Amino acid sequence: MGQLFSDTSKNEDNGDLVSSFNAYFKNINTENKIISQEFMVLIELCVNIGNIHCANTLIREALKIIDNAPINIAVTGESGAGKSSFINALIGIGPEEEGAAEVGVIETTIKRTSYKHPKIETLILWDLPGIGTQKFPPKTYLEEVKFKEYDFFIIVSATRFTKLELDLARAIRIMKKNYYFVRTKVDMDVENERKSKSRTFDREKTLKQIQSYSVKTFNENNMTVPPIFLISNYDLSGYDFPVLMDTLIKDLHVHKRHNFMLSLPNFTEAVIDRKHKAIQQFIWLEAFIFRVLATFSVVSIVRDNDVEKLKKNLNHYRKLFGVDDESLELMAKDFQVPVEQVKEIMKSPHLLKTNREETLEEKLLKYSEKVASANDELLPTGLYFCGNFYLQFHFLDTVTEDAKVLLRWTYSKTSSNSTYP
Repeated sequence: MGQLFSDTSKNEDNGDLVSSFNAYFKNINTENKIISQEFMVLIELCVNIGNIHCANTLIREALKIIDNAPINIAVTGESGAGKSSFINALIGIGPEEEGAAEVGVIETTIKRTSYKHPKIETLILWDLPGIGTQKFPPKTYLEEVKFKEYDFFIIVSATRFTKLELDLARAIRIMKKNYYFVRTKVDMDVENERKSKSRTFDREKTLKQIQSYSVKTFNENNMTVPPIFLISNYDLSGYDFPVLMDTLIKDLHVHKRHNFMLSLPNFTEAVIDRKHKAIQQFIWLEAFIFRVLATFSVVSIVRDNDVEKLKKNLNHYRKLFGVDDESLELMAKDFQVPVEQVKEIMKSPHLLKTNREETLEEKLLKYSEKVASANDELLPTGLYFCGNFYLQFHFLDTVTEDAKVLLRWTYSKTSSNSTYP
């Protein structure tokens, strides 16, 4: 495999490969990278010494690990704390949709219950029974709920954290697992305060009081105060939900970040950009393998057998970003508008549509040439990839912009329908 490069050009090509690889990942924040530093160093070493087979194998191995990395999140708390709504918010589905956790019912969690993410097969959220029940006494709780299986615990409360929950946190720490305290329903607390003190109401002051009350609980129990996240399960961007997600991404193993970032609901443009960057890295690594195996630069070539794969990729991106046909139909139904009205503001549903004067292959070739002419950001050293990968970048960019347009449209519709001033 190392003989793919001629003796006269091998060092120069290898230098370009290493330079391109390093330059691309250098511009990505550490907490957003989907490949570990150890893998990056090994890949660079393989390319430097001309062992192309080694570099190719390492990248393929990294991509496989990233794509299949399991993520198990445990959610626990007392009945009525909003666990089910929190789980539904994390997996991005409504309470009446298939696969949702039941909301507003009598506590039925007598055993741990799993909820699979509808778009990310490797992500599972586990609704755990409350600690201290007859079937789950504190001393055996962690063993009973199989604590070793989870990447981290989220302890949810709608009032104050109980002594049992604090004891659980102590035990989790002893087991060297991460845990996070989440105070839910703060939107209801803020609204109740606004109604009762309409003249003197101060939103930030109210939130600080809720935070202080939670901190006091830990102080009274002689515990180090952990980060406490104040959230609303129905207004994800309005409180600490974005900060919680940032923290989870940062604390997760690097190979698990990719799928977790893709699992996030599109509640802010920053989240959409983060998902875009994660997928872009994945495409870039796949494209890098192709360039490593190539004996010459291949630009803007779209082969017949690439078309179906490209269609599949486009549909996959649309689904991940919530702009696929099924998601748009649900959105239109929620806002009681024709789905065609929603699709009018989208570009991705029309990317592969053709007319009589132009075949799909010709249209894809035009896209490929257009993206290839503006590749400085993706390929900082002038390295070229085949048209297939340029098209994936183009599809991803288009879908990302559609997700932002849809988010703005949703906010405008929600604001116009709001009963609050």
